[in-house]
Amino acid sequence: MFEVIVISFAFLCGIAVKQVGLPPLVGFLIAGFALNALGGPLGLPATSGEILYQIAHLGVLLLLFTVGLKLKLGQLVQPHVIGGGLAHFAITVGLLAPGIHYLMGLDWNIALLIAISLAFSSTVLAAKILEAKREIGAFHGRSAIGILIIQDIIALAVIAIWSGQAPTIWALWILILPFTRPLLHKLLDISGHDELLVLMGMMLAIVVGGYGFQAVGVSGEIGALLMGVLLGSHTRAKQLSDALWSIKEIFLVGFFLQIGMQGLPDSGDLLFALVLALILPLKGLLFFFLLILFRMRARNAFLAGLGLTAYSEFGLIVSAAVLPEWIVPLAVTVAVSFLVAAPLNRLAHPLFERLESRLQRFETQQRHPDEEPADFGDAHILIMGMGRTGSAAYDALAARSLKVVGIDSDQYRVSAQQQAGRNVLYTDAEDSNFWHAVALNNIEAVMLAMNHIDTKAFAARQLRLKGFDGLIISHVLYEDHVERIMEAGADRTYLTMQEAGKGLAEHIWKALEGEPLPDRQDDARA
Repeated sequence: MFEVIVISFAFLCGIAVKQVGLPPLVGFLIAGFALNALGGPLGLPATSGEILYQIAHLGVLLLLFTVGLKLKLGQLVQPHVIGGGLAHFAITVGLLAPGIHYLMGLDWNIALLIAISLAFSSTVLAAKILEAKREIGAFHGRSAIGILIIQDIIALAVIAIWSGQAPTIWALWILILPFTRPLLHKLLDISGHDELLVLMGMMLAIVVGGYGFQAVGVSGEIGALLMGVLLGSHTRAKQLSDALWSIKEIFLVGFFLQIGMQGLPDSGDLLFALVLALILPLKGLLFFFLLILFRMRARNAFLAGLGLTAYSEFGLIVSAAVLPEWIVPLAVTVAVSFLVAAPLNRLAHPLFERLESRLQRFETQQRHPDEEPADFGDAHILIMGMGRTGSAAYDALAARSLKVVGIDSDQYRVSAQQQAGRNVLYTDAEDSNFWHAVALNNIEAVMLAMNHIDTKAFAARQLRLKGFDGLIISHVLYEDHVERIMEAGADRTYLTMQEAGKGLAEHIWKALEGEPLPDRQDDARA
């Protein structure tokens, strides 16, 4: 009966909030509070919270493992990541701790621990939103994830200092993990494409990374992330991430339900949460100005800061370890921050468009090296988005001696493309600064090969607003996206799965007619 009630509440609340434009995770939080209030009359077992905690923990481990698959260690050793993360933490604690001490009359030690718990940003919310928008590889996404990892490391130190827990001598085994990368890559090679692939991902995320690290006094969350990083350079890392997608999503529902079931708040807890919700925008603003100081453009500083605005579930982990009597008010505070931050992040790009002129006043004259504008040179065809589809199109056009240039917002993908000999530049198609500065004089045709329909529609509109009257063609996955991309300004669309079926049928027809087929390796790449 437990699973019937939990699944029903989660689905009904999730679909209800979606109808009013909020992300389903807000509904899952509401469902958690409802289950807490009605659990007794509904006959939920007393162990419901513990069951959901275990499910939630698995979801967090799988989420961080998949984030690690897309993460490169180089993005952690950036000045804006280390400097921004540490400066934000220090300033937040320095302001909140005295305020809590004097306004609430709490002991300095308790006030300091509460301030520390509130200084962190939500890893789960930020990673989930970035992943849903396919922006983890974008500059602002990589910056946000890097800062979150810095915060998680600080949280581990806090727990070790205040709880007396510290890594055991057996934690030294972690130092040999980088040397096991060839073995891990070999295991991924032989795991196939079906259930063994999924089981391998779960074993590395939950068994080795999660509980293996936890057993020696190190955070399982950091362990899961590190195991993902070790596999991130493998060619099948994306396939592994896709294979774990649905399982991770289901487990993460348990995470949001579990936050709501931490306990029913009293009036004092609600007042505490509401006051902290009122100062929540200051958290994002502080990130914005700190990142501006590190030479980021206003757009990327705004998007990264907005993604880091919510209070953190890791703060609950800290409070559970060293401040258990504050777990309920802090859980309510985290939940309320999700209610505020989730819809704001959903509207992040339109919000920046409205505030762009005001926010750009704060930019420094010197640009961050990752944000230099692109020059298309003498190229006649522009491909926006250099994943598998964009790469295949680039090669096909280049083989016909056409001058092609590609752009992508993932710096590491751009580097890999350049090493492969393709003319690909780092540029974010959703960056308004790019559209202000770009010159399309030589471009005759544009192919939109990005993943997200919103990004493609935005790019098509911007091209037409720039006065581009050449050909715009876009690939789409779903029929209901065709009309939207056409209304945005595209001339033609390529319904990927439908056209792939036509291509296969054409191969069969040629084979039956006795015509020679293309090389099998070429077919596989296409």
